[in-house]
Amino acid sequence: MLKIIPLGGLGEIGLNMMVVEYDDVIFIIDAGLMFPEDYMLGVDIVIPAMDYIRENRDKVQGIIITHAHEDHIGALPYLLKEIRLPVYGTAFTLRIVRNKLIEFDLNKYIDLNLVNPGETLSIDPFEIEFIRVCHSTVDGVGLAIKTPEGVIIHTGDFRISHDADKMKSTDISSFAKFGEKGVLALFSDSTNVEVEGYTMSEQKVAKNLEKLIAAATGRVIVVLFASNVFRIQQVVDIAVRSHRKVIFNGRSMEQIVAVATELGHIQCPPHTILDIKQIGKFRDDEVVVITTGSQGEPMSALVRMASGIHKHIKIKKGDSVILSSKDIPGNEKAIANMINKLYRRGADVVYSKIAQIHTSGHAHQEELKLMLRLTKPEYFIPIHGEYRHLVVHARLAEKLGMPRENVMVAEDGKVIAFDKDGGRIEGRVRTGRILVDGKGIGDVGRSVLKERRELSEGGLVVVTMVIDEETGVVLYGPELISKGFVFDSSTGYLVDDAQCVILEIVEEIESGIESRVELIRKKLQKALKQYFAFTIGRRPLIVPVIIEV
Repeated sequence: MLKIIPLGGLGEIGLNMMVVEYDDVIFIIDAGLMFPEDYMLGVDIVIPAMDYIRENRDKVQGIIITHAHEDHIGALPYLLKEIRLPVYGTAFTLRIVRNKLIEFDLNKYIDLNLVNPGETLSIDPFEIEFIRVCHSTVDGVGLAIKTPEGVIIHTGDFRISHDADKMKSTDISSFAKFGEKGVLALFSDSTNVEVEGYTMSEQKVAKNLEKLIAAATGRVIVVLFASNVFRIQQVVDIAVRSHRKVIFNGRSMEQIVAVATELGHIQCPPHTILDIKQIGKFRDDEVVVITTGSQGEPMSALVRMASGIHKHIKIKKGDSVILSSKDIPGNEKAIANMINKLYRRGADVVYSKIAQIHTSGHAHQEELKLMLRLTKPEYFIPIHGEYRHLVVHARLAEKLGMPRENVMVAEDGKVIAFDKDGGRIEGRVRTGRILVDGKGIGDVGRSVLKERRELSEGGLVVVTMVIDEETGVVLYGPELISKGFVFDSSTGYLVDDAQCVILEIVEEIESGIESRVELIRKKLQKALKQYFAFTIGRRPLIVPVIIEV
C-alpha cells in the first residue's frame, strides 16, 4: 500500500510537511514552519508535530525540499537535530538550507545532495523526477513520483509563467508528459484558488516599477521579500537603466543576494553596487535602496527607517518608498502603522493596494485548471491552504469533470492510501503544532498561552500571606501587589474589600485539614476573580503565595 500523510500544510498556510510511504520506506517532502497566530503570545515560530517520523525513524530515507521559503524549510533544523537525514534539493535551495543549518551548528553533520530540475532521484522503490516550476523564489520544483501503485504529482508552490527564460518558467511540457502516460494522483497548491483568472506577469510589474522609479526625484527605497530573487534582478536592471546606484539593506537580503549572485541568478555591474555607508556620497536621485521589512516586522530595516532609528538612512521629504509585496494575513495593522510613519516623515509611499507592483507566486484559478488538464489525474488532493482553499479547489476539479469520489479533501494527519482497490482516506496519525518560544520547543502549551492571554488582558495580582501552621492564624498579610492591574485612589476600597474576601476564606477552612494551603489557594483564586469581575469588570490573573511557618 502507498501512503501519503500530510503532517502540516493542509488546513493552514505554512507548516508544509508530507510523508510518502511504501512498505518499509519513507521519504519526506518539505519541513516548514508557520508564524504564530495572534493568540500565541510570545511564541516565535510554530513547527509541525513530528511524532510519526520519530516512531518510524528507521524507515526514513531522506527529505526533499521543493524550494527555499520558510514555510517549507523553517522546521528542517528541528527535525535534523533529532534524526540525521540526507537532504535533497536544487542548488539555490540547498545553499539557503546550508545557511540555516550553520545557524543551528548542524552543517557538519547533514549530507546535502544536489538534484537539478529534469534529473531523477532514486529512493527505492521510488523514482522522483524534479520538475522546474515558477514561484516567487528561484529554483523551485514540483515532483513526479513514480511508485509501485502509479505516478504521484506534487506541484510544490507554483504559478504558470511563459517567460522566454526557462529558468523563470514552469515546465508545463514535463507535467503534460506525465499526464499522457497516466497520473494516479495530483497534489496541487491551493493558496490562490479563490482568485479568478491568471496571475499578473512579472513583465507588467517591472514596467510599473520602472515608471515609478523614473518619476522619482529623490531616493527610491524598494521593499520586497528577500527571497524574491526575480524581483530583485528587475529592480537592479531598472536602476542600471536609470543610472542609479544600488544598495542592498537587511541581513536576509544581503545573504540571499550573495548566494543568488554566486549562482548567477542575480547579475549586476560591480560599479553599480554601493555599501550603505557610501549613501551620503551620492545625490538622492542617484540611489536605489533594496531592503527588507515589507511586513512591518519589529526591528526590520524599513521599520527602523520609519521609526527614525536606522543607523544610515533617515527618511525625509522627497524619498519614494515602494512596497513591492503583498500583506501576509495578520500583518495588516503593523504594515499600516509603518506606512503612516513613513508618510509622517515626508516620504511618498506606493503599495499594492494603490498600484500594480506585485504579483503572486501562487497560481490563480485558470492556472490551477491548466495543471489539472495537463496532468489528467485519476485522483485529486488539494494541498497547501486553509480548509476553505482545499474545498474550493476540490469543487474546481469537480467542475472540470473529475468524479466526486475521486476528489479527496484531506487534513493534517489523515492517511491517503492507494492500492489495487483504488484511493481513499484511511485513518489518521498523531499530528499537531509545536510552539517554539526562545530555546524552548514544545514546552509552551494551552495552559501557558491562556495565562499569557489573561496577563495581557487583565494584568496580574499577587497575594502574599504567612500563616501559622499549627493555629491557622494569619501572621502576615494578606498583601496585594499588582502589575498591569491598577489600584488607584478612586478604587482604593478594592484592596480593603479584597483582603476581607481573602481572610473570610482562611477562616472558613479549619486548621489541621490536609492540604489546607492548596485548598485556600484554589478558593482564593476563584473568589478574587469573581470579586474583581463583579466590582470593576476586570479579570486579572491571581497568583497566591501562601507560606506556612
